[in-house]
Amino acid sequence: MMDWLLHGDYASNSLNLPILILGLLLAFICGQAMAWVYMATHSGLSYSRSFTNSLILMPILVSLVMQVLNNNLVTAFGLMAVFAIVRFRNILRDTLDTGYVLAVIVLGMACGTGRFSTAVVGCVVVVCVLLALWYVSFGSRHRFDLILNLHWAGTAENLNALNGLLERHSLKTNCTSRRSNAASAGTDFSYRVLLRDPSRAEELLAELRALDGVSRLTSINAENENEI
Repeated sequence: MMDWLLHGDYASNSLNLPILILGLLLAFICGQAMAWVYMATHSGLSYSRSFTNSLILMPILVSLVMQVLNNNLVTAFGLMAVFAIVRFRNILRDTLDTGYVLAVIVLGMACGTGRFSTAVVGCVVVVCVLLALWYVSFGSRHRFDLILNLHWAGTAENLNALNGLLERHSLKTNCTSRRSNAASAGTDFSYRVLLRDPSRAEELLAELRALDGVSRLTSINAENENEI
């Protein structure tokens, strides 16, 4: 079996299995680095877990493409033609969908050009990476559990009690809005809260309702930001 894998490429250039595996592995590591940086630095309103996964998949596919092409101009034009036909006939709005299409095209071209070992190794690596990303839900972001809106009519000194209560129940609290309300002589606050224990959310709400100065308290479960 191993002998067939080592000598399973019947193209003009023989397979160098260690170089193939090293190239795919290095592409995976570089893609991981770029994906983690993207997740850490992204601050826009639109965040896509699918796009984050594609940052890992694309370098692997490009590395596999270069292994299949191997300075063969005819194969390169064939790849461009096939991908253009698929892209023309299908509107792909998801980056990861584009990655899947490119993967099957490259694997098909590897088989069609006699690079059977490259096709097997590339298919195994791509499938394992995709399954691993799906299993660990890579790219998911969950930064807050609750969005709290309340009206504060207490004194500035008692505001420390409100902040202390939030800090006692939360790992992170972010005040996203603070507006003075002249009609009711108070201040409207909006908080995003990451709870220490999400199962104790009702306990936090009960203590807030009992706190002197708090009124019109409403809470919304924060949505997961995976596909916003």
